[in-house]
Amino acid sequence: MRLDKYLKVSRLIKRRTVANEACDAGRITVNGKVAKASLSVKPGDEIEIAFGAKTVKVKVLSVAETVRKEEAKDMFTYL
Repeated sequence: MRLDKYLKVSRLIKRRTVANEACDAGRITVNGKVAKASLSVKPGDEIEIAFGAKTVKVKVLSVAETVRKEEAKDMFTYL
């Protein structure tokens, strides 16, 4: 699954366009490398998102095309 779509489906970022812009700005890293929106995400990857001064680091647990709001938090774990 594409990185920008994963961020939207998992609800780490609300909209796919915002996720896409964050990737283009270099604010998202996957496994320590700056990632493009088209990068393929798989379970076990570590994603780090820079929200201004705050940084969020998560580990991907599962990948699904669609998920209910209640189950979205089960797709990743905070590090």
